[in-house]
Amino acid sequence: MSERPAIEVENLRKYYSSVRAVDGISFVVATGATCALLGGNGAGKTTTIAMLLGLLLPSHGRIHLLGEEMPRHRQRVLPRLNFSSPYLDLPQRLTVAENLTVYARLYGVGHVPERLATLGRDLDIDAFFKRPYGSLSAGQKTRVALAKALLNEPEILLLDEPTASLDPDTADRIRSILTDYRDRSGATLLLASHNMGEVERLCDHVIMLRAGRIVATGAPRELIQRFGRKDMEQVFLDIARGLQPGEAAA
Repeated sequence: MSERPAIEVENLRKYYSSVRAVDGISFVVATGATCALLGGNGAGKTTTIAMLLGLLLPSHGRIHLLGEEMPRHRQRVLPRLNFSSPYLDLPQRLTVAENLTVYARLYGVGHVPERLATLGRDLDIDAFFKRPYGSLSAGQKTRVALAKALLNEPEILLLDEPTASLDPDTADRIRSILTDYRDRSGATLLLASHNMGEVERLCDHVIMLRAGRIVATGAPRELIQRFGRKDMEQVFLDIARGLQPGEAAA
C-alpha cells in the first residue's frame, strides 16, 4: 500500500434546507483496502458516495481522491474510478454489448472487444450480450452494472449493494472476483451493503453511519468483539438502534 490514502474526507457536510443528510464526517481509506460504508436507510451513505463521485456538491468539507481535490479536479480523477449500483439503470433499448461499448469508449478503454470478452466470461454475462438491457432480470442487470464498473480497471471502485438480487452461488463468485481484482490491481474498494456476511468477508474496515454522522468505526472482527456480538448482523442492529457497546453486551 502507498503512504497516501486513496480516499480522504474531512468534515464533510451536505444540507438540504433543515435536513442534515451528511453532518460533519471525516474518514480515510488506505490504498488497496476494502472499506464498508454502512447504515440504515437515510443514514447518509448514498449522499456521501454521490459527493465522492462529484455528482453532489458538499455544503462544507473537503474530499481528496488519489491525491486530487474533488470536485475541483474531477476531470483528472473520474477516468481513474468507477461506480456500480443495481439501482441505476443503463439505457434500456441498447444491448448489453452496446451499453458496455459506449462506456468503454467514454473511459478511453483500449482493445474494447477483448475487454468485453474478458468481463463477459468472468461475470458470466456473455450469453446475453446481444439482448436489450431492459429485457434482463434484476440479477443479470446487477452483473452488467459491475462489468461497466470494471471496464476501465479503476483505482477506486465505489459499490452500492454489489450482490443485490443475485443468487448465493453467483453472489459468492462476484465477491471472489472483487477480491481477486483488488489483490491483483491494488485498487481501493468502498462499498455500501446490507449484507453483513459480505462485509465480514470482503472488508478490512467499517464505517457506521446514523443520521448523517459516523457512530462507529473499526475492522469487522474488532466491532464484533467491542459490541459483544456473534457477527456484524447483530452489530449493525445495535448501532442502528442507538445502543452502546455495554448495552449491546448486556
